[in-house]
Amino acid sequence: MGAASTSGPSGVSAAPAGRFPIHLIVPTRDSYRLLPRLVDSLQAQTEGSWQVTFIDGGSGAEHRAWLDSLCLGDHRFRWLEQSAQNPGIFGAMNQGFALAGPNDWLLFWGSDDWAAGPQVLDQAAISLVECNRRGPIPDLLVCRGRYFRLEPNVPPRPTRTTSFQWRRSYRRSLLWGSTPPHQATLVGPGARAKLNHYAEGFRLSADLDYFLQLSTHPDLEVCRSDLELVHMGDGGVSGQQTRQRLAEVRRAYRRAFGAFWPVPFLLRYGQRIISRFETASIEL
Repeated sequence: MGAASTSGPSGVSAAPAGRFPIHLIVPTRDSYRLLPRLVDSLQAQTEGSWQVTFIDGGSGAEHRAWLDSLCLGDHRFRWLEQSAQNPGIFGAMNQGFALAGPNDWLLFWGSDDWAAGPQVLDQAAISLVECNRRGPIPDLLVCRGRYFRLEPNVPPRPTRTTSFQWRRSYRRSLLWGSTPPHQATLVGPGARAKLNHYAEGFRLSADLDYFLQLSTHPDLEVCRSDLELVHMGDGGVSGQQTRQRLAEVRRAYRRAFGAFWPVPFLLRYGQRIISRFETASIEL
């Protein structure tokens, strides 16, 4: 399995236009009140070759009118109705997999996510150039993210960061309980050639299962960047359905590691607990 390198945008010339086009897939459902922050953060990008496809899962007329207006005014945005054959949020993401062009780098965001700064998409493309200079074009580019508490009429408040802790190899890192944050991970053509969909039967943890199943490919190339790519709302549906999520995480680790599944399972949640305590101590 290809070794990861850590890259950063400083000191690297800009990526050739269109060489690493970024295609953001954003599932939506009646979330037009959240979307302006995401849209503004993308329209503020200073450089970069990017486009956005909203996959809408049966929203009302007001939401769809908002999408129509946005897409008419800025052709980098488009929206499609979610297919009945692809139910749920990961079904919408699977529809996004099918829409990807041969050179696209997919990035899956939610309605409550937004770009961490006005240059991050260009910096992500620059990181890919740097990774390619050091070796083969990677299959995954794993960046960093930061969670924010979102409350009405109050500016977003940072709570915790998320990143992929490297343990000598990609699969070993997964075994030690670390996982690439999917909102901060660009999925390249090479990864999609190995696995181009999220597995059925996962409502909350298909992203974890996807990264675990990729680890079974010994030729997978992973590159990491210190770039803080995305800001995310802290506490979505997956955070509210604990029992279902724990069952799916356990199943995903079993599929990947068999009888050794308790090792990453326990380490994963041990790290989460430590992170929560650290966040609480900072807030105090």
